[in-house]
Amino acid sequence: MDTDNLVLPTPSNFPAFPYDPPYSIQIDLMSHVYTSIEKRQVTIVESPTGTGKTLSLLCSSLSWLVDEKDRARKGQLLQQSLSSAAPSWVAAQALDILKRELEAEDKEYEERLAKARKTEAHFRMLAGARVTKKQRVTVDLDQGHVDEDAYLPDDDCEDTQDNFSPAVRALMAKMDKSNKRDPASRGDEPSCTKIYYASRTHSQLSQVLPELTRLKFKHLALGSAVPDESTRQWRTVSLGSRKQLCINEDARSRPGDIDEKCRELLEEKQNKRCQYLPPVGDDTRMLDLRDQILASPKDIEDLATAGKNTQTCPYYGSRRAIPQAELVTLPYNLLLQKTAREALGIDLTNQVIIIDEAHNLIPTLLSLSSVRLTSTILSTSLKQVSVYYKKFRNKLSAMHALHLKRLLNFLDAFQRVTMDWMAQKSSAKSQRQDTEVMTVPDFIHRLGRKVEGINLLEIESYLKRSKIARKISRYAVDVSEGHNRITESVAEKPGKHSSGVATPPLHTIEALMLGLAGASEDGRLIFSAVGDTVEIKYQLLNPSTLFRDVVDVARSVVLAGGTMSPISAVVSELFTYVPQNRLSTFSCGHIIPASNVQTLLLTKGPSGLDLEFKFAQQSNRQVVSELGQIVLNFCNVVPGGMVVFFPSYASLNFAREAWSLSGLLDKFSVKKKVFLEPQESSGVDVILREYAIAAKTHTLLDKKTGAVLFAVIGAKLSEGLNFSDDLARAVVVIGLPFANKNSPELQERMRYANQAESRSGIKRHAGGKDAATEMYENMCMNAVNQSIGRAIRHRGDWASLVLIDRRFTSSAIRGKLPQWLRDDVAVCETFGQAMKHLGNFYREKRQRTVC
Repeated sequence: MDTDNLVLPTPSNFPAFPYDPPYSIQIDLMSHVYTSIEKRQVTIVESPTGTGKTLSLLCSSLSWLVDEKDRARKGQLLQQSLSSAAPSWVAAQALDILKRELEAEDKEYEERLAKARKTEAHFRMLAGARVTKKQRVTVDLDQGHVDEDAYLPDDDCEDTQDNFSPAVRALMAKMDKSNKRDPASRGDEPSCTKIYYASRTHSQLSQVLPELTRLKFKHLALGSAVPDESTRQWRTVSLGSRKQLCINEDARSRPGDIDEKCRELLEEKQNKRCQYLPPVGDDTRMLDLRDQILASPKDIEDLATAGKNTQTCPYYGSRRAIPQAELVTLPYNLLLQKTAREALGIDLTNQVIIIDEAHNLIPTLLSLSSVRLTSTILSTSLKQVSVYYKKFRNKLSAMHALHLKRLLNFLDAFQRVTMDWMAQKSSAKSQRQDTEVMTVPDFIHRLGRKVEGINLLEIESYLKRSKIARKISRYAVDVSEGHNRITESVAEKPGKHSSGVATPPLHTIEALMLGLAGASEDGRLIFSAVGDTVEIKYQLLNPSTLFRDVVDVARSVVLAGGTMSPISAVVSELFTYVPQNRLSTFSCGHIIPASNVQTLLLTKGPSGLDLEFKFAQQSNRQVVSELGQIVLNFCNVVPGGMVVFFPSYASLNFAREAWSLSGLLDKFSVKKKVFLEPQESSGVDVILREYAIAAKTHTLLDKKTGAVLFAVIGAKLSEGLNFSDDLARAVVVIGLPFANKNSPELQERMRYANQAESRSGIKRHAGGKDAATEMYENMCMNAVNQSIGRAIRHRGDWASLVLIDRRFTSSAIRGKLPQWLRDDVAVCETFGQAMKHLGNFYREKRQRTVC
């Protein structure tokens, strides 16, 4: 009997959930997620903000993990009993021995973590009294002397021209990795089934661990079938970037890219190596930090503190904790990029992936798969490789010389194509546009026969393995600065370099090569003239290409968000290849009473003018004046804060100028303090603080009614922010924020969507929209839905949602609103109807507050 084939039944309740009883929609959500994980499904979950989404996702996935561990343990014991041909009493004794061995392993591991917790507590006690000494930096000031051998590539770079098969090569790499393990780890780095919990930003991830601590999973004592009263400590690790986790103040204070500075210090020897990295072959400090990380859940700030306490790098320490962690939290980019996963040692095979705030997933995938470079970066790369090759050609091995020569040919041909394109564009006789889109085969053909036969993936793989890009860049920088360093004043501070450590330009070329070699049909190159330079952008048109590497190996993938509508868009762009029996969706209602939200579709203004804010109307003074009258009327009835979303910065700025000239802005200020979203990110926090104060400086009984904040859909204030209670008693969305159809990238995506639909053989129903139109509308409504989701953040919250544009009344657009408000929408054919609805709604809330 194989326990792997035993199906875990979905629990009828979840005792670890901290609130008893949970709301019914929370039970439904947890049951759905548990079932989806057990069935190895890909599922899309929509759970509005305020419904306890994060808590429900953690509780259901970790409940499954508990049951899965129990199933795996029983499977080991069952396998032992079935495989034994000895007499029953001997088999029973062998089974008992195995059981005690497994319990002993668990006990040893728990004792190790308990010891780590005590050590951590001791460090916290001493932290206040410690004075951290700065690392002494020793610098060779030999006048202009350059150790040329230091710039040569490593001799142990693997040659891809050998006769070994890929399978044999993979096995050799695995054996080599195990042989390099430190003896202190006893050569044993056990891995376990785990939950990977990803979100877009670290601020969003910072909300996960507090929710984790609320869960009431009971600790199961060793050898006991009955849980005790202590709360289970989940082995958790938070992954972050060097920028967030580096504790080397000297490296942080120097100008330049922190990743490159870290890699440089990692490759240094003896006293030049980073002081927070243990010497090669001595892993004791790193293993101690690993145990401290796993001993209790830590966010990014806690990890940095633990690293400082132990004087050990928390960036690499967190990586060492991954194999034994049960829950790993990480930002999108570390999960979705194959190169990042490989660098961190993340293996997603048969693991559970939860991606929160997944409404951002498709744009994130497209962004991660795009590469942007300029003709300046291209020429710098060519110059650096050329100088390096000429200098070290006679010292390079045949393999290194061959790859660098091929790289030079590629860069030289690439620069020629770029210069020819710019020359033709500049020609007086040329009708060439400022932008041109090329397919990958077309671009490769333009590079010429000399390059067409080159395996770009092989060169990219060489650059990645040899890490030669940094040595080429470092040599070029050192040579160019050599004369300056010789003539600099002796009084200059030791170790201060004029340029810092920059990201090698070849890294951009490397990323482009990977894209060109990976998806010839799905990729496009876009050449654009920007002043005297050429900007080249590689764009992958199919977001599922990058994500499929995750979906194909993971046990289960859960995409969750407060607003995932329209869900059909996610399926059509990411999961067309997934079998129907492996794909599921779930969308739940809101926990608020229906009387706490009203959604109005406004089609006419106070003068009876039809409201349709297409691009041309956004700069029509009559239309904008009508809009100003609408906002003024709303200011008279909406208490507290009101957030008004415009389709673009241009439309917001035009309205502001028009209202300022007509005096409408001053009239707004009589009732509400006026705020506008800043175009610079640096000003957002100040605006939000001042707006929050102004919005809350009243009660429902006061004559003054707070503040109004004018913002932009899809910009800094339209997602990820919490406008609860008085911060948003009304959210107003003006127009439909359709993207610019003149964008070359969007045109190519839409063209590709129709081509993909045609290849699939799927016939749309009569009168149905083509795939490109559907995608175009979906992009727009996804942005609208995120703006709507800024209000109604908890069960007791209440607000009005007003959508101003008659196009919102079409069944196609309404059908893409979130499910929880889709069926309860009031269409206002006159402005008077809208004001009546608003007046009644706020009057009822005012009366309830007074009572």
